[in-house]
Amino acid sequence: MEWRDQGILLSARQHGEASVILDVLTPSLGRHSGVVRGGKSRKFAAALQPGAQLDLMWKARLQEHLGTFQVDLIRSRSAMVMSDRRALSGLGAVTGMLLAFLPERETNAPLFYATEQLLDLLEHAEVWPAAYLRWELGLLEILGFGLDLSACAVTGQTDDLIFISPKTGRAVSRSGAGKWADRLLPLFPVMLGQDNKYPADLPQALEVSGYFFKNHACQSLGINHLPPARSRFLDTLTKTNQ
Repeated sequence: MEWRDQGILLSARQHGEASVILDVLTPSLGRHSGVVRGGKSRKFAAALQPGAQLDLMWKARLQEHLGTFQVDLIRSRSAMVMSDRRALSGLGAVTGMLLAFLPERETNAPLFYATEQLLDLLEHAEVWPAAYLRWELGLLEILGFGLDLSACAVTGQTDDLIFISPKTGRAVSRSGAGKWADRLLPLFPVMLGQDNKYPADLPQALEVSGYFFKNHACQSLGINHLPPARSRFLDTLTKTNQ
């Protein structure tokens, strides 16, 4: 069995003395693992960094086997994040969330291209944090827990949407909330795509999306907690705003 595709490197962990096991996100085969023989050598140092875009050749005797990768670097993203602590933590959040929530070998080309686009924005500090939030909301949608922020769940109106139901993920307007307002989650303008640049309410908006990951996606998938890398990213954003 063999296939060739490109992929985004999510993680590389040591395997034996000199090899590494890669976890990559590909457009055609979803999240996929494989061994790179000699991956600990200097030859692969630049290529095997999280976020790198790789040309991949995977081979195995049987499809269900771990298999081996031959890799060539298409594009490195390490230079754009190493000098920016916030971008580095954002990259860690992206790879951590994909490793935690994506099952292996389930194709999702739209998620691959959305992730590729997000990572290519990391050098643009004024826009990528809001793009990360949209990416995270898209991941919730893919997992089956997407938010419906198009209209009020109570009145049907499309304006003055300021709350989200913690149970259904649907938007609720000021007038529709009534006496239940204190039981609802806040809906921040950035969640509606009203600000493409770095907004002050982004950390709070990520707390809200995190609520749905923790209380819906994690519980459904048997995951104990959100990846620590996401928490570190949120801490970095919060400190930036202080």
